[in-house]
Amino acid sequence: MLYLFAMRKLLSIFFFLACSHLNAQPIVQTQSGKISGTMLSDGIQIFKGVPFAAPPVGELRWKAPQPVKPWTDVKACTAYGASPMQGTPAPFGPWTWGYLIPKEPISEDCLYLNVWSGAKSNKEKRAVLVWIYGGGFTSGGSGCAIYDGEAMAKKGIVFVSINYRVGIFGFFTHPELTKESGVNASGNYGLMDQVAALQWVKKNIAAFGGDPNNVTIAGQSAGSMSVNCMVATPLAKGLFQKAISQSGSNFTRTNALLADAEKEGVKLAAGASIKDLRNMPAETLMKKPSNLRGPVIDGYVLPQHIADVFDLGKNNPVDLLIGWNEDEGILFGPPKKAEDFTRDITHIFGADADKALTYYKANTDDAAAKAQLDLSRDQLFGMPNYRWASIEAANGRRVFVYRFARKVPATGELDRYGAFHTGEVPYAYDNLKYGDRPYEAADHEVAKLMSSYWFLFILNGDPNTKGLPLWPRFDASGKMMMRFDVNSVAVPMADAPQLDLLYTKMYKN
Repeated sequence: MLYLFAMRKLLSIFFFLACSHLNAQPIVQTQSGKISGTMLSDGIQIFKGVPFAAPPVGELRWKAPQPVKPWTDVKACTAYGASPMQGTPAPFGPWTWGYLIPKEPISEDCLYLNVWSGAKSNKEKRAVLVWIYGGGFTSGGSGCAIYDGEAMAKKGIVFVSINYRVGIFGFFTHPELTKESGVNASGNYGLMDQVAALQWVKKNIAAFGGDPNNVTIAGQSAGSMSVNCMVATPLAKGLFQKAISQSGSNFTRTNALLADAEKEGVKLAAGASIKDLRNMPAETLMKKPSNLRGPVIDGYVLPQHIADVFDLGKNNPVDLLIGWNEDEGILFGPPKKAEDFTRDITHIFGADADKALTYYKANTDDAAAKAQLDLSRDQLFGMPNYRWASIEAANGRRVFVYRFARKVPATGELDRYGAFHTGEVPYAYDNLKYGDRPYEAADHEVAKLMSSYWFLFILNGDPNTKGLPLWPRFDASGKMMMRFDVNSVAVPMADAPQLDLLYTKMYKN
């Protein structure tokens, strides 16, 4: 009997090894049911299109995300779920196909997430990263090629990317919706989706070998602004410990208040009831003219302006890795001539105009054109992220600031964009193979360094280790940052004075 038992045991082991060698589908038990994924030859398990909330369609359009209906069979999770409703993707500016969602599927039924893990056991407790995409709160999705999680999973973390509702489906505000909500608020459905995804991670990630008590949230652009919202909202308390903010936060007090957003919602509805609007095809709704501006200060998800949440110390505590890119200023239309730009600077900065013109030079039309891009960069990304870094550092948190300055290689028209908005993402997550650029050996070195720092921060809140250049903590005295380029080096933040001036003159009050 012992012999037969031993033989059966050996056969089961051989069968397991054979299945692993043949890339057998891994199966994981979640709280809603079992799911199957894909096993790569390098041992990385991938689960794509995992539902974390019920489809927000029909009566659930413009409602907080609802629980998933449990299933009994094994659900195949081997392909990305649909990207949220938005326009058809097409390359524009510096953003080629690697930076865009797949052409299809695109649907309101979009509340899915993806998991990459190299854990051999659910006892491992690997550090977890949850990635939140950008897209101006009107586009984007977790299926973008540059958001692939395999490379970071190989380093030893569990990588999760999530979907959330965008545009009119994610941020529509209306008095009828406020009344029916039960919390006297409306809008911010996209942010509530993010909270629901983080709650799913808290409850389920241990089954993938992840540690629910060692979670980092990360995002870029609107995804970075979302990270900032998650750190500000009481609904996300206890769901993460660290944050990575790449080019975006909300310290300008420009988010609409609920009452003002409701007025815009009434205009958009144009007399139609919420019932009528819920019965409209998604494509019809998308054609309605609107002034949607993303997150709303609704008194529930966001109790007050985010700058005020942080000033009052009501934010969720995090260690922070934060920064922005050298060439990510955005202009709509042609740049102004030097004379007109100088007039604008005088209007904005008043008695400090001469000082401002030393930072944003306008002695020639060409200089003024560059200065306008630099001012745009600082207004949209530099000043808000600098303010967040300064606040967290003052509160004793570990803060590490970067500047991505590597001119992303390109040919033809794309060559003029430099270190453009989103250009750092393939470097930070070691995904240059998806970046659609003629990368050189120097780029792979930058990607190796950045992704190593990101991994270490995700692991323990500090990017430093023996063998890597020292990345000093950011504080009020030294204001040191890591500048990523062909020769990456830690330097003082030379533009801190202009960011301080910009904040004082444009946003402080």
